[in-house]
Amino acid sequence: MKRLMYSGTGLLLLLLAFIAFNITSNTLLPGARLDLTEQKLYTISDGTRKILRDLEEPVTLYFFFSERASKDLVMVRNYARRVEEMLKEYERVADGKLRLHIIDPQPFSEAEDRAAEFGLQAVPLTQTGEQLYFGLAGTNELAQREIIPFFALDQEGLLEYELSRLVNSLARPEKPRIGLISALPLGGGMNPFSGQATAPWVAYEQLQQVFGVEELEADIDAVPEDIDVLLLVHPKTLSEAALFAIDQFVLRGGKLMAFIDPVAESDQSMEAMMDGMADGRASDLAPLLAAWGVSYDPERVVLDSRLGMSVGRGQGQLPARHIGWLEVEKQFMSEDDTVTAPLQLLTLASAGSLVPMEEASTRFEPLLSSSRHSALTPSSRFTRLEDPETLLQGFRADEQIHHFAARLQGPASTAFPEGLEGREPELTEAANINVVLVADTDLLTDRMWVQVQDFFGQRIPQPWADNGGFLINALDNLSGSEALISVRSRGNFSRPFTVVEDLQRQAESRFRESEMRLQQQLEQTEQRLIELQQNQDPTQLTELSAEQEQEIQRFLDQKLEIRKQLRDVRYQLNADIERLGTWLKVINIALVPALLTLAVLLWWLLGRMRRRTV
Repeated sequence: MKRLMYSGTGLLLLLLAFIAFNITSNTLLPGARLDLTEQKLYTISDGTRKILRDLEEPVTLYFFFSERASKDLVMVRNYARRVEEMLKEYERVADGKLRLHIIDPQPFSEAEDRAAEFGLQAVPLTQTGEQLYFGLAGTNELAQREIIPFFALDQEGLLEYELSRLVNSLARPEKPRIGLISALPLGGGMNPFSGQATAPWVAYEQLQQVFGVEELEADIDAVPEDIDVLLLVHPKTLSEAALFAIDQFVLRGGKLMAFIDPVAESDQSMEAMMDGMADGRASDLAPLLAAWGVSYDPERVVLDSRLGMSVGRGQGQLPARHIGWLEVEKQFMSEDDTVTAPLQLLTLASAGSLVPMEEASTRFEPLLSSSRHSALTPSSRFTRLEDPETLLQGFRADEQIHHFAARLQGPASTAFPEGLEGREPELTEAANINVVLVADTDLLTDRMWVQVQDFFGQRIPQPWADNGGFLINALDNLSGSEALISVRSRGNFSRPFTVVEDLQRQAESRFRESEMRLQQQLEQTEQRLIELQQNQDPTQLTELSAEQEQEIQRFLDQKLEIRKQLRDVRYQLNADIERLGTWLKVINIALVPALLTLAVLLWWLLGRMRRRTV
């Protein structure tokens, strides 16, 4: 009876202690949490802390969320709670320089009018007829405004970046100025095939959010003095005067980022279509690259069987391995450079190779590189490429690492020592230049890294690679602002099954070898049939000889045998993956509980042994 009373009293005390602990923690530590994710997705980054602590003038944030309208939307309310907690953490870290107002815009209220005045997006709820506000507006002492019209659920991975970008924009009224020269329609244009207007590229829209962008002509004779960073995208139409102006801009300390390409697949200009050849879509900075100590062949593209993307070939067909479209994973990026350190995945299409010259005075620091399963191929192979697997025919890796992007720093000389058309160069050398070169332009196109959805008239980008982050990181770095770099590209909530992908890649390789062997045998047999028919009597062409029948039967037998081998390869692929899944289930369902049980038993035995010794 006493034991029962003690046990009941103990359970009651434990229950009361548990309740008291929850009340105390919710009161004193409302935002406390333990972040066990590998990328620390729920922890405010150092870049955000720097932005908040460096605020010179107060920033005011207005968080609008419709509490009553969202009472039945559990996922929306959970996300709103996370946004509110993060904003409160921002307010705490800013130490008085950031003021937060949480507003519930009731229908027909002044708060709702205020939300509409800021330009926030109201989403109608069909089940209640009410409107849901879930956005953020911010102002600074100069009455400038920045907004996030609506927090989309599928953009949770970019939450900290969007909040920090908004605060940083209000804290830095004068945005760094980017001078843009491009032969591609980054800002939107006209589709030459459909005649319809095209939307701006997402990378360009993000560029405008962070920087002041001034578009320059391709025949400029001088870079404006107020330009902080010069951005070149596919500069295939630059005049010699423009090259001279860029040369002098870099030598006087101007920062440059240039995207060149042996095959710009997004180049739909009239010149490229009329030319019909790969070199009609190539761009180069030949005299400048030579002066900076870089070799680049605009007629050669990097193929990589290790990094090749899997692309669809239509309904009913197996996906193809495109070894000209590459997925550059983190291990092939520079971990020492702040531009690429926070990134996880970049995708490239028909990229070129940058090679440092031995006699160069500049330091060549690779940013993006290939694996050793790579080789160079003529860019002409990409002209009207229909089946990407044709790139595998005759492919042999050269066991070299090719560099897609690099940073150039150090002393450099002018590419125009004699001047230009009577114009003497103001500078002939510089002690240190800072240039970022990228041998691909297609990585900036939407199809290579982001999917855009329409959300009540608002374009919502859903990135699946870090191409946009790479562009903004590099320009942030070159313009002298690095605070947002550690914040960007932290939103990779999906974790790929890399082991399964490796198994699929290996099986596809075996499948492809068998398929090519079958194709070769088919061609040989057809050639043999043609030879037999040439030796046959013309009056008996419709009849098959015994030799032809034997040849056909032999080929059919071989074809059936190879098809059986292909089925075996596929079965082995599924068997390897299923075996891996079985082991994972055993580990999670049986092994982990067994280890925990064993640990508890050992703890109990050790306790008994201690009590006996006492």
